[in-house]
Amino acid sequence: MAKELLEGNRAMAEAAIRAGVEAYFGYPITPQTELLEWMSARMPELGRAFVQAESEVAAINMVYGAACTGARTMTSSSSPGVSLMMEGLSYIAGTEVPMVLVDVVRGGPGLGNIAPSQADYNQLVHGGGHGDFFPIVTAPASVQEAIDLTVLSFDLAEKYRTIAIVMADGNVGQMMEPAELPPMRSLDRPRPDWAVSGAVGRERRILSSIYLNVAQEEITNIRLLERWQQIQANEVRYKEYFLEDAEFVVVGFGTSGRIALSAVRAARAEGIRAGLLRPITLHPFPEAQIEALLPQASALLVVEMNTGQMLDDVRRVTGGRIPVEFYGRLGGVVPFPDEILGELRRMAHEPLSTHTDPRLGWIKRLKSLYN
Repeated sequence: MAKELLEGNRAMAEAAIRAGVEAYFGYPITPQTELLEWMSARMPELGRAFVQAESEVAAINMVYGAACTGARTMTSSSSPGVSLMMEGLSYIAGTEVPMVLVDVVRGGPGLGNIAPSQADYNQLVHGGGHGDFFPIVTAPASVQEAIDLTVLSFDLAEKYRTIAIVMADGNVGQMMEPAELPPMRSLDRPRPDWAVSGAVGRERRILSSIYLNVAQEEITNIRLLERWQQIQANEVRYKEYFLEDAEFVVVGFGTSGRIALSAVRAARAEGIRAGLLRPITLHPFPEAQIEALLPQASALLVVEMNTGQMLDDVRRVTGGRIPVEFYGRLGGVVPFPDEILGELRRMAHEPLSTHTDPRLGWIKRLKSLYN
């Protein structure tokens, strides 16, 4: 199929439709509203379910009900709206039904603004909902990846009976790029044997997240953990750039990773042996890939559009064995490649420590921009 000029939000909506989504429930919030608008036209046109709910709380509970029928179901929102969905997401996880969530992240905390951010990392990766559950979280860096990861999310959600989340910052949701949409999948597929559909000619099926018997709840938690261990073993995804001889490795996801690639190319043009590891799955995290870089790299530079939420995961993997530096922009500010290049130059010419929190020096350098 030929490429088209597509906006990220509408591209993810159409990708979900072509992946076979049967029911969408959502509530408008910038910068993801175009996704909902596209669904509002296309889903009824195709004879599928679309509901603009009265709130994000209502939307996620509608998703819960539809997911229990075995239908391919999704919602989308942006940061404050996703916060409101957290209780429902935990119920869905506890009931072990698949669903897809697209979070087009904006600046915060609070209502914040409508500019791009990556500050939902902890909420999505480390879980804002209660209890032990393990969603799959992916982070696209382009419109094409947003399409591909939306389709993949439906497949992984069904395969593992779990929640799959596409964490697309506001840049990815709003940008327009040439991209290719997948072919339309058929909706004619058998319902899974766990789904509720009306007990006609068979025993009743009951789906619930309530386990008043603590032993049953523990068994359920063990089952969720073992399923997560399968995901960790089989579903890690990432991209590598110029890592063969890299002395200084940048780790960045989504828009930050995309911008960092320009900085890495500029650094190499200056003789600095820089490389980039861009996680595509934030959860499961590419720990083994970072571990493999440690004997070779002199230092890592984590780049994010937040205060260093992924930084903590990187530092956990490195365990102080090599220096880890940090550069972030906050509240909806997007870094320029020259800013990241400046950090690589500094690292190449200054002694680095493995013991201090890399945020300390970064805060001073960031504040100096406003002096």
